[in-house]
Amino acid sequence: MNYKNITVAGSGVLGSQIAFQTAYKGFQVSVYDINEEAVSRAKDRIQNLKSYYQRDLGATDEELSAAFDRVSFFTDLSEAVADADLVIEAVPEIVKIKTEFYEKLGKAAPEKTIFATNSSTLLPSQFAEATGRPEKFLALHFANQIWTNNTAEVMKHPGTDMNVFNDLMEFAKAIGMVALPLHKEQPGYILNSLLVPFLSAGQMLLVNEISDPKTIDKTWMIATGSPKGPFATLDIIGITTAYNIASARAEATGDEQHSKLASLLKTEYIDKGKLGRETGEGFYTYPNPEYEQEDFLKS
Repeated sequence: MNYKNITVAGSGVLGSQIAFQTAYKGFQVSVYDINEEAVSRAKDRIQNLKSYYQRDLGATDEELSAAFDRVSFFTDLSEAVADADLVIEAVPEIVKIKTEFYEKLGKAAPEKTIFATNSSTLLPSQFAEATGRPEKFLALHFANQIWTNNTAEVMKHPGTDMNVFNDLMEFAKAIGMVALPLHKEQPGYILNSLLVPFLSAGQMLLVNEISDPKTIDKTWMIATGSPKGPFATLDIIGITTAYNIASARAEATGDEQHSKLASLLKTEYIDKGKLGRETGEGFYTYPNPEYEQEDFLKS
């Protein structure tokens, strides 16, 4: 595994975490996004991660400053990947956007570059041909709050070179992850095969007006002992991601329930700037959301 220069394409919640974790572990990282506004948000996101690394990992100011100094930011894709050994793609969970991105990336990146998608629900084989290098393409999926929830699911498609697969397993370990091999393609990998139906069930209870987010979360937390319910979890993931998944499912299947859910998430949350924990409000308000309060689970 000779990876030294890593490009992270897409600097949303998880993309920014991947970039900073990779830099924290000593790699040179280039962050690419589509415009200066997105890059500016990425810089703020990464700066804000420092306090979590201090709290959860005991990182020093010197370590965190050195990690940040290893990150460069780009709005030009060719510049961002000019010397990339590995590109980790974390662009929106929309087939058309990902396909168009890979077509551009395949032309811009050096021949040596490996491509890995962080897609939560889509399969690498959907984009393998668009990359122009299917044998050097596979999936590398992280959980949110990557620095403590340190899973890295590595999933090949039928055309992935096994040497590439093995190298990516080693890279995942090198950035502090527990590398988890998947031997066949599976929409949602292991984590989201379990998580997405859970979150979807919670959202269906809301969209069908069965109950409200706090009651649904409270029910799950009391009955199972879990520290978070589906809506607290969605706030961490980000409501934009939930909206994109609901929209894609509605478009692909014509499902009226997911269309209704997408509309609800857009009008009641996204359009009002309630994107989840990152913006200070989603289904809960932050910091100190209700589900963390001592009396939340009491009658």
